[in-house]
Amino acid sequence: MTEPLITDDTVVFGLLTLCLGFIFYTSSITTGFWKKFYSVVPAVLMCYLLPAILASSGLISDETSNLYFVASRYLLPAALVLMTLSIDLKAISNLGSKALIMFLTGSAGIIIGGPIAILIVSIFSPETVGGNDFDAVWRGLSTIAGSWIGGGANQAAMLEIFRYNPEKYGGMVLVDIVVANVWMAVILLGVGRTKQIDNWLKADTSAIETLKVKVTAFAEKITRVPTLKDYMMMLFFAFTATGIAHFFGNHISTFLTNGFDSVSDKKSFLSFLGSSFFWMVVIATTCGIALSFTKAKNYEGAGASKIGGIFIYILVATIGMKMDLGKVLENPGLIAIGFIWISIHAGLLILVAKLIKAPYFFLAVGSQANVGGAASAPVVAAEFHPSLTSVGVLLAVFGYVVGTGGALLCAYLMEVASTM
Repeated sequence: MTEPLITDDTVVFGLLTLCLGFIFYTSSITTGFWKKFYSVVPAVLMCYLLPAILASSGLISDETSNLYFVASRYLLPAALVLMTLSIDLKAISNLGSKALIMFLTGSAGIIIGGPIAILIVSIFSPETVGGNDFDAVWRGLSTIAGSWIGGGANQAAMLEIFRYNPEKYGGMVLVDIVVANVWMAVILLGVGRTKQIDNWLKADTSAIETLKVKVTAFAEKITRVPTLKDYMMMLFFAFTATGIAHFFGNHISTFLTNGFDSVSDKKSFLSFLGSSFFWMVVIATTCGIALSFTKAKNYEGAGASKIGGIFIYILVATIGMKMDLGKVLENPGLIAIGFIWISIHAGLLILVAKLIKAPYFFLAVGSQANVGGAASAPVVAAEFHPSLTSVGVLLAVFGYVVGTGGALLCAYLMEVASTM
C-alpha cells in the first residue's frame, strides 16, 4: 500500500469537516448552479463521495487513520441515544407490519441473490466464480453476505467460519464497499422522487404522514433556544450512555462467549451475541428509548437529534474514506457479481413493495437496515424526515439478529451454485 500524503488524523479530520461544511453550505443556496446540482445529487451522497475522492487521489487513506473506529465506537452510539431520545414507540407501532416485511424481504434478496449471481456470471466467466479449497470465491462472497445482512461482526464471523484466503480478502471488501455505496446512492436519488414512486407503488403513506405530523408538533411545542446547560446535559446523556454501552457490551459479549458454546462457535446462529459492537448498539438504543419515557425527551426541543445528526454525518464521511474509486475496475468479474447480487435484492424489494403496496420509505430503510446496518439506515431514514430516524435504528438492530443465520444459508447456497 502506498502511504497517503496526509497521515495525521488531526489534519484528516479537518479535511473531512471541510468537506461537510462545503456540502452543507452549498446545499443551502437556493438559487443558481448549486440549487440545480443538489436537486439531482443528494447532499448526503456528496458526504460519502468527497471523502472518497480524497482517498482515491492518495491524499488520505482509511488504512492509516483511526477516525472510522472513533466515529463508529464513540459517535455512533452517542448519536443513537440522541436520535431515540424523543422516540414515540406507540406511533412507530402504528406503522404496521410492512416495515418488517420489507426488511425481511431485503434479507431474502441477499440470501438468494448471491447464488443466482454466481450462476449468471459462471455462464460467461467461469474462472471468476471458481477457485479451490480456501481460495474458492464463494468463501469470500460469504463475507459480503454477512456484511449485507448483519454488519461487520457477521462479516468477521463468515471469514472465521469459511477461512477465505486472507491475501484475497481485500478484493471482497472492495466489492462490499463499492456496490453497497452505489446502491445507497441509487436509494438516495429515489428519496427526491418519493411521491412519484409511492404513486407508482399505490402505497398508503398515511401512517408515515401521521408519525411525521405528531413528532413535528411535539418538537415545535418544546423548541427553545438552547443554553450551555442544555448542551452539557445532552452530552451527559449521549456519552454516559455510550460508556455504559461499551462497559456492559464488552462484559456481556465476553460472558456469553466464554460461557456458551453456541455463542463462541462461529458457525452457530447465535454467534452474533458474542459481538461487543452488537451489544453496544443495542444498549445505546435501549438507553435512548428508556430516556424517552422521562423528561429528558424534552431536550429534543434544544436540538438533541440535530447534535446526533452531526455525529452521524462525521461517521458518514469516515465511511466515505474507505472507498477507493480508482480500484473499482480492478476486478470487473467480482464487481459484476456484486452488482447482479444487489440488483436481485433490489428487484425482490420492488416486487414485494408493489404487491403489498408498501411506501418507498419502507423499501429504502428495509434495504439499508440490511446492507448498511446501524451506520446507514438512520441516515437514509432521516433523509425522508428527521422524525423517521428511529425507525431506521430499530430495523438495523434486527439486521444483527438475522445476520449470521442468513449469511450461513446464503454461503451454503453459493457453494452449491459454484459447483453446478
